[in-house]
Amino acid sequence: MAEITLTFPDGAHKSVPSGSTGADIAAGISKSLAKAAFAQKIDGRLTDLSEPLTNDAAIEIVTLKSDEALELIRHDAAHIMARAVQEIWPDDKVTIGTVIENG
Repeated sequence: MAEITLTFPDGAHKSVPSGSTGADIAAGISKSLAKAAFAQKIDGRLTDLSEPLTNDAAIEIVTLKSDEALELIRHDAAHIMARAVQEIWPDDKVTIGTVIENG
């Protein structure tokens, strides 16, 4: 299987099999990181941990303690809430907006 090279925020490099996921990478670093991992940034693009890496890239494991994870959680919760509101009150209209600093 072909290998790709990942570059971490601290400048460290690691070769991994092509097709490895962020979850695989986090688990390969430590059990605690795998447990805390919430998302990944591939070349600055925020993605799910299950997205396979197929090319050399800069990678960052996003943990639950990061501001980006909190923003993702708030965004997802807003979608779930909007869906619930529409289920209960089908005539209500929901609006679209960005996450604000305090939720």
